[in-house]
Amino acid sequence: MELKAQDLTCERGGRIVFRGVSLSLKPGQLMQLTGPNGSGKSSLLRLIAGLNEAPTGSVTLEGGGEELSLGQQAHYVAHQEPVKSALSVEENLSFWRDFLGGGDVDDALAAFDLSRLASYPAGLLSAGQKRRLALARIVLVPRVLWLLDEPTVGLDTASLERFVKVMAKQLDDGGMIIAATHVPLGREPDLRLDLGRAP
Repeated sequence: MELKAQDLTCERGGRIVFRGVSLSLKPGQLMQLTGPNGSGKSSLLRLIAGLNEAPTGSVTLEGGGEELSLGQQAHYVAHQEPVKSALSVEENLSFWRDFLGGGDVDDALAAFDLSRLASYPAGLLSAGQKRRLALARIVLVPRVLWLLDEPTVGLDTASLERFVKVMAKQLDDGGMIIAATHVPLGREPDLRLDLGRAP
């Protein structure tokens, strides 16, 4: 299996953000996206996830599910947390399990130390707790590719250590991760892509 992006262009508001971006990612590899604000890191993740369309270029997951879109085989974690405030922490994860066809809610809660908050209203969580809940979703529902936009924002030291363990398991199991971040991920990336150069 291999994720390939070739000659991608990103246009936003009539302005070229980047052009000619290509990458290749294989099972077990972690890629770190870097670059200043506005260089297109989030836009590139959205293009790969299929949420936006590139004017030029292509993105393929060779060896993936033939009847599934790339987006259906990936997790995309953005800045805004996919948290339903009216539901409890456990109910949020149960929703995603049922909607995406996931696994064990208790395991996902434990992965980010959320078990004691299972019945707590998600709307009352701190920013860091909401980030942990969003990341618990990627543990709950297996996907070969994780697209993470500043995944460690709001995480304390203990939560970061848990996140590093979760990443390690994803990669050890043959998964792939692309993370856009300015800060260390707690694990040395296999590949780096710098979007800092002007198009």
